[in-house]
Amino acid sequence: MQWEVVIGLEVHAQLSTESKIFSGAATAFGAAPNAQACAVDIALPGVLPVLNRGAVDRAIRFGLAVGAEVRKRSVFSRKNYFYPDLPKGYQISQFDLPVVLGGEIAIFVDGVEKTVRLTRAHLEEDAGKSLHEDFHGMTGIDLNRAGTPLLEIVSEPDMRSAKEAVAYAKELHSLVRYLDICDGNMQEGSFRCDANVSVRPKGAEKFGTRCEIKNLNSFRFLERAIEYEVSRQIDVIESGGVISQETRLYDSVKDETRSMRSKEEAHDYRYFPDPDLLPLEISEDWVEKARHSLPELPHAKRSRYVSEFGLSSYDAQVLTSSKEIAAYFEEVVGIYSDPKVCANWVMVEISGWLNKSGIEIADCPISSRSLAGLLVRIGDGTISGKIAKEVFEAMWNGEGEADAIIESKGLKQISDSGALERIVDEIISNNPSQVADYRGGKDKLFAFFVGQAMKATKGQANPAQLSEILKKKLSA
Repeated sequence: MQWEVVIGLEVHAQLSTESKIFSGAATAFGAAPNAQACAVDIALPGVLPVLNRGAVDRAIRFGLAVGAEVRKRSVFSRKNYFYPDLPKGYQISQFDLPVVLGGEIAIFVDGVEKTVRLTRAHLEEDAGKSLHEDFHGMTGIDLNRAGTPLLEIVSEPDMRSAKEAVAYAKELHSLVRYLDICDGNMQEGSFRCDANVSVRPKGAEKFGTRCEIKNLNSFRFLERAIEYEVSRQIDVIESGGVISQETRLYDSVKDETRSMRSKEEAHDYRYFPDPDLLPLEISEDWVEKARHSLPELPHAKRSRYVSEFGLSSYDAQVLTSSKEIAAYFEEVVGIYSDPKVCANWVMVEISGWLNKSGIEIADCPISSRSLAGLLVRIGDGTISGKIAKEVFEAMWNGEGEADAIIESKGLKQISDSGALERIVDEIISNNPSQVADYRGGKDKLFAFFVGQAMKATKGQANPAQLSEILKKKLSA
């Protein structure tokens, strides 16, 4: 039997406010345990929550960016459950009246564009963290995260493969960073994914029973967890078993998912409006102010790169995958006005060396201005493209700017036609049999003569001039 995979994602994006969603406690990562948990966060008697306006503003910006409805009125509810890292015994979240309704995200998979619909995005507070290591059979509780503002972004079950799910998560990750509403740091838990996965016979309309895989904090783990879960569910069904709706965890060491608990439904949480918080009222002026603060978004930037710079859709997509890479590229092309050349060097050399070094573009040792200076020297014929890669490596290793390296290493391209003609004459004189074969119709021997000339000039011959001189001399 052929199976169809059905995937929906719930993404928790930690909002980039300096204080928590209902208290003035700090949200900075890395503080000593419980150093950033105030009376409101730990639910001391008599304390009251106060909504952080900055968190709402970030939710509005997200809603506008995805073409969603920003609700003029939304309500905070209490989601009741007991867990040691939830001091109040409930989480303040939004249930039936979220701040953002609908919207969509465009993704590209294997060069094909697809739209993933959003169900909603709602504001809520994070819980604390249970620590099981180094406590000799006991559990430690760190409440620093309790009350941290989250925007939970829920998709429709529109994705049909792990690859599509990863593309969606990456696009969403890029968007929240463009909007500057979340730093996207997955290692620190600022951007976490829960994947709802089910399978059904191909062509069936009814969805299968879904399982939720919790707290996936890397795109690689997201893909591997989904692929494992799909395989597991198919094996269970084809063996005559039944899929139980449950929450599962992904074990990256064993590369498998395992059961955590049965999946709760909304009624299990006994949602009801929080009596300590008034309904959230958002004015049209507030929405318009947020709209005017939006940056150029990734899809608009991609379209501009295609129309203004003449880049391919693929190149535009790669260059806009993060706002930092896009900014770097635009700074380079602002100095050296050949967009395709700039794009190639950013996508191949810069990205390749960043990956090899395990660093981000913000820590790139070659500034955008320095890279542009190197490209100028290729364009004006000072060095060849091949020599440029040698110069690039020296720049990466901190040996200076392009001009200084070219000068100190004697790498200037030989463009003196007289000097090149003398070299070509000597090569022709030393290789009479190859010359005769070439003139007899063996055109592929041309590469031999180019190689000999490049060897004689240590790779510094101007390729265009050399080719022209060789053709002239060999045809004589």
